[in-house]
Amino acid sequence: MKMKRILATALAVMMAMSLAACGQKSEQSANSGSDTKSTTIHLWANGSDNVRQVFEALSADFNGNAEANQGYQVELNFLLSGTGGQSMPDMLAAACKSNQTNTEYDLVDLGGDDLSKVVSLVGTDGFMKLDKSKIPNSSRVKAESANAVEFCQPYRGTTVVLAYNSQNVTEVPTTAEELYQWIKDHPGRFAYNVPGTGGAGDSFVRTTVYNCIDDQEAMTSDDPKWMDQWDEGFAKLVELHPYMYKSGGSIVYPNKNQGALDLLSQGEIDMCPMWADMLLSQRAAGTVPAYIKMATIQPSFTGSVQSMLIPNFGSNPDGAYVFINYMLSDAAQQILVKEMAAIPLVDVSGMDMTGYEDLKDLDVGSFRTLSIGDLGTNFNERWDNEIGSLG
Repeated sequence: MKMKRILATALAVMMAMSLAACGQKSEQSANSGSDTKSTTIHLWANGSDNVRQVFEALSADFNGNAEANQGYQVELNFLLSGTGGQSMPDMLAAACKSNQTNTEYDLVDLGGDDLSKVVSLVGTDGFMKLDKSKIPNSSRVKAESANAVEFCQPYRGTTVVLAYNSQNVTEVPTTAEELYQWIKDHPGRFAYNVPGTGGAGDSFVRTTVYNCIDDQEAMTSDDPKWMDQWDEGFAKLVELHPYMYKSGGSIVYPNKNQGALDLLSQGEIDMCPMWADMLLSQRAAGTVPAYIKMATIQPSFTGSVQSMLIPNFGSNPDGAYVFINYMLSDAAQQILVKEMAAIPLVDVSGMDMTGYEDLKDLDVGSFRTLSIGDLGTNFNERWDNEIGSLG
């Protein structure tokens, strides 16, 4: 019996020592993690490769500028679009719904359908209402997000324009109806990419359909009731189908935005919808001929502002505010212009706009925002079934 008491005592001492050691290790890990999170800003963004490249340039500039970063360092987490896997809206919604805290979602870049989808899934409960006093440069920005205004800080604009070959097109359409007539008058000289593969083609077909819906509420709603009003617009797309670009005698819808831009640059077509930033950046790089110009029509194709939001389940809101303020500085806005021809949201009088003068004519305040969240999936499926299958 005495021996059992001795063994029991020894075992208790060993367990206590073990628990103390684990507790000390956990405390050290927690402190270490806390130290890391106090200086590291985990930034999440998604999009095409040009978006990744500009965020890499912005991250490098911020991290190397002690005055701007105030001791913080940003770490970019980028999800390349079109590669499958869970989308960022789904990831954010999952983290919010599971009541996670102190995560590495310190700052997220959202806009358009992604923002609409997140708001649809979790409302604004997953984000911090922004304290603009912590973003001094926000006073330079007049643009607002179409959704969750108090939770978003816009930092760049983007829009789809009508790109055309100025050597062949002398009278450029100025309205949607003039564009549709031009397409019919010039069979085979217009193309748009498959909607599900890129935003330029997506903008063309959605604009065509939603131009036929009188209620403007539809353009920023994910309510399934609007699907019943798509018929007239889809009939217009069917009507335009025979006049699209042909290859080998068959109608061809190019893959991705780049596919349509390549056809335009190579002289295979004379006109297509295209992202302004994509056109201007490639024209500046010399991969798109200088005679490829851009114009806007009325009602316009869709455009929007891209915004920064701070999840309330992140771990470094103070650092997130510092990076947002940096994004509205002349230095960051200049990088956005030069690296991706983004539409700046601040006064450009003190910035070098050489080669990007066209951006000055794009008024963010006049953009038509079309943000329909999960309805976009239904929309693209209907296009695949009713237009893409026509052959």
